[in-house]
Amino acid sequence: MTSTARPIPQPTDITRPYWDAAAARQLVIQECRACGARQFYPRGFCIGCLSNDLHWLPCSGKGTIYTFTVNHRAANAALKEHLPYVVAAIDLDEGIRMIANILDSPPEAIQMGARVQVIFEALSETIALPQFRIDSQGLDGL
Repeated sequence: MTSTARPIPQPTDITRPYWDAAAARQLVIQECRACGARQFYPRGFCIGCLSNDLHWLPCSGKGTIYTFTVNHRAANAALKEHLPYVVAAIDLDEGIRMIANILDSPPEAIQMGARVQVIFEALSETIALPQFRIDSQGLDGL
C-alpha cells in the first residue's frame, strides 16, 4: 500500500521568514512597528493600521486551546493515516490566535483551556510545520 504525499507549504516573499523560523524550530508572528498590533497569518501589511512597517516577533510557543475539533474523516488522502486528528484554535500567550493540530495526545484527553506548547513537524528538509502538544503544565485553571 502506498501513502499519498502530504501537501507541503510553498513559501512566498511574505511568508518565507515565517517558514525559515519554523525550520529553525522557532515560532514567530508579525508585529507592526507603527501601531504595535500583532497578527497571524503573515501578511504584507498591518491589519490594524495598514502600515507595511512589520517585523517578526519570536514567540514563547505557549498558549491555551480556545476550541478544537476531532476529525474522523480525512480532509485529503494524505491525512487518512493520521485519523483521528485534532485541529485546534490556539490563543498564544503573545495575544494572537492560530490554527494548528494537537499531536502526541489522545483526542479524548484534549480540552478547551488546556495549556499547549509548540512542536515542529518536519515535512521536508526545508519546511517544518508548527503544531502543538499538551504542555506539562496541563490545564489552565480547569
